[in-house]
Amino acid sequence: MALSTWLAFFAASWAISISPGAGAIAAMSAGLNHGFRRGYFTTFGLILGIWTQVIVVAVGLGALVAASGTAFLVVKWLGVAYLIWLGIAQWRAPPTPMVANADKGAVVTRRSMILRAWMINAVNPKGTVFLLAVVPQFINLSQPLLPQYLIITATLTFTDLVVMAGYTVLASRVLGALKSPAHIRAMNRTFGGLFVLAGSLLAMFKRAA
Repeated sequence: MALSTWLAFFAASWAISISPGAGAIAAMSAGLNHGFRRGYFTTFGLILGIWTQVIVVAVGLGALVAASGTAFLVVKWLGVAYLIWLGIAQWRAPPTPMVANADKGAVVTRRSMILRAWMINAVNPKGTVFLLAVVPQFINLSQPLLPQYLIITATLTFTDLVVMAGYTVLASRVLGALKSPAHIRAMNRTFGGLFVLAGSLLAMFKRAA
């Protein structure tokens, strides 16, 4: 990949990572509930989801999802259902003090945090279609494809590691203000509502004609 091409993709990667979405909501929710050090494990799951999306696009399954109405709808509604389920679970979560969660971390394991975040990014046809629209612009078909896809994956990984760290630490700094059950309940319902909103927006997402 030429340096000028990579620089253009590097700039696009920042825009992709910074743009608000289900991943950013998940990172902020984890930061609020578990603090930065523990909540940052959510980012690893989000990145695994990105890797899954890149692999899907690279092997051509993304084209199938984009071309097949049935495949697209199946993946789309799985993503919608999962985000709404996360929203309802967050809404109904007990108002447990956030600092206690950050210190003890006994409620949610790191593995479950990573798995949940992976599903948020992996079961997202919007991400697949987006990658199908963006990635080909930076791929040189006359050159070996594997190194180019590895460069693209590494670039997306780096930008997401940085951006999601920012979202997580920003949210975790609110921990000191969230001590009363009323504050914690309001936070749970806010992020629960945001997850449901993300699912609703995904439900309205349609492929380009």
